[in-house]
Amino acid sequence: MGKHYLPQTDQTRKRMLEEIGLQSVEELFNCCIPPGVRFQGSLDLPPALSEMEARKHLEGLAGENQSTAELVSFLGGGVADHYIPSAVDHIISRSEFYTAYTPYQPEVSQGTLQNIFEFQSMICLLTGLDVANASMYDGGSALAESAWMAHGSTRQNKIMISRTVHPEYRQVVQTYADAIGLEIVEIPFKDGLTDYDLLEKSADKKTAAVIIQQPNFFGLIENTEKVGQITGNLTKTLFVAALDPISLGLLKPPGEYGCDIAVGEGQPLGNPLSFGGPHLGFFAARDKLLRKMPGRIIGITEDVEGQRGFVMTMQTREQHIRRHRATSNICSNQALNALAAAVYMSLMGREGITEVAEQCLQKTSYLQKGIKEISGFDLAFEGPVFKEFVVKTKKSWDSVEKKMMEQGILPGIDLKRFYNELENHFLVCVTEKRTKEEMDKFLNALEGI
Repeated sequence: MGKHYLPQTDQTRKRMLEEIGLQSVEELFNCCIPPGVRFQGSLDLPPALSEMEARKHLEGLAGENQSTAELVSFLGGGVADHYIPSAVDHIISRSEFYTAYTPYQPEVSQGTLQNIFEFQSMICLLTGLDVANASMYDGGSALAESAWMAHGSTRQNKIMISRTVHPEYRQVVQTYADAIGLEIVEIPFKDGLTDYDLLEKSADKKTAAVIIQQPNFFGLIENTEKVGQITGNLTKTLFVAALDPISLGLLKPPGEYGCDIAVGEGQPLGNPLSFGGPHLGFFAARDKLLRKMPGRIIGITEDVEGQRGFVMTMQTREQHIRRHRATSNICSNQALNALAAAVYMSLMGREGITEVAEQCLQKTSYLQKGIKEISGFDLAFEGPVFKEFVVKTKKSWDSVEKKMMEQGILPGIDLKRFYNELENHFLVCVTEKRTKEEMDKFLNALEGI
């Protein structure tokens, strides 16, 4: 009964059973687990391995995977293969950051509190908004929390969200909405962009929030000024934008086009792909929404001796305040990932992030032009894009993916997974890491299909 894997000896188990008046572990299990649902017999497991044998076996299994060190990745959809300066890993691995994840005691958590404060400050500078929290779990949860916050702030139940918003983000929003009775209205897209005319007709005084993505899921640049005008004409409605943080090196920040809440996936800011996580969500808003924001906010103050200090200023979850006043049950933040993002932004600075954005833009344009010249492939939508774009093909997606993978290329994301009307369309992402040689290899591979 597990004696080879658990630290208890036979004598220890016997004493514990005697204490509760039982004779055997079998008798203990019979108390609460019906025999009909218990596994009978012995598990068909291979023989035990020594430490050296186990390591060799695991290394063999790991060797069956292929990483972006071996494959050329054009995958995007919220998580992209950006360059991470080596200093990021070095700094976040320092012993000063080995503290517990929750800085409840500010007197012994000044390092953690300060790095969160710096992260918040840089997110405010990046978005042009007044306040940012300590981070969310990921971009999807950040967007869902923004919808919940809009409902709590406006007391309205209708959330309007464009179909050009990341499909998985929309699923998370819908999950939140089902739990609290919100009405989700999805706005269709026209030529890859939100149908602004339909949005304007559908938005009314019962609308808590209008949600778009900038750039949108197809990589196209939305008319945020138009959306800002639509929400600005409604008394209570909040304007929520889901953002690629790297795009803010070139695009107008949300604080300048009437956006009330800006959220997004922080992975491009110095965090590795990591098989899809862990990453972090950033969350910024206007000052008027400060007390409705989820999570925690770190502030700066002075101690009794006049020295600068950092504290948790706002905590909106139910464990810390009266339950009926809690605006969210998000009870933590992605502190290490947020630290990596803060280090990345510090190292890159304004000029560095702008240069990364410019390289993404220029390399995307180069690949787009090449694809348009290949028979059987074309761009699905016209218009300005950033980092990502949609390719349509007369070939089946499965055949395209198979041929590209054979040449060591991850060609993109099949959009039929999310949009039935986009069969044999795929989303291509081009970051600053992609070289001309890699993009030419991509184009040559397409020509050979």
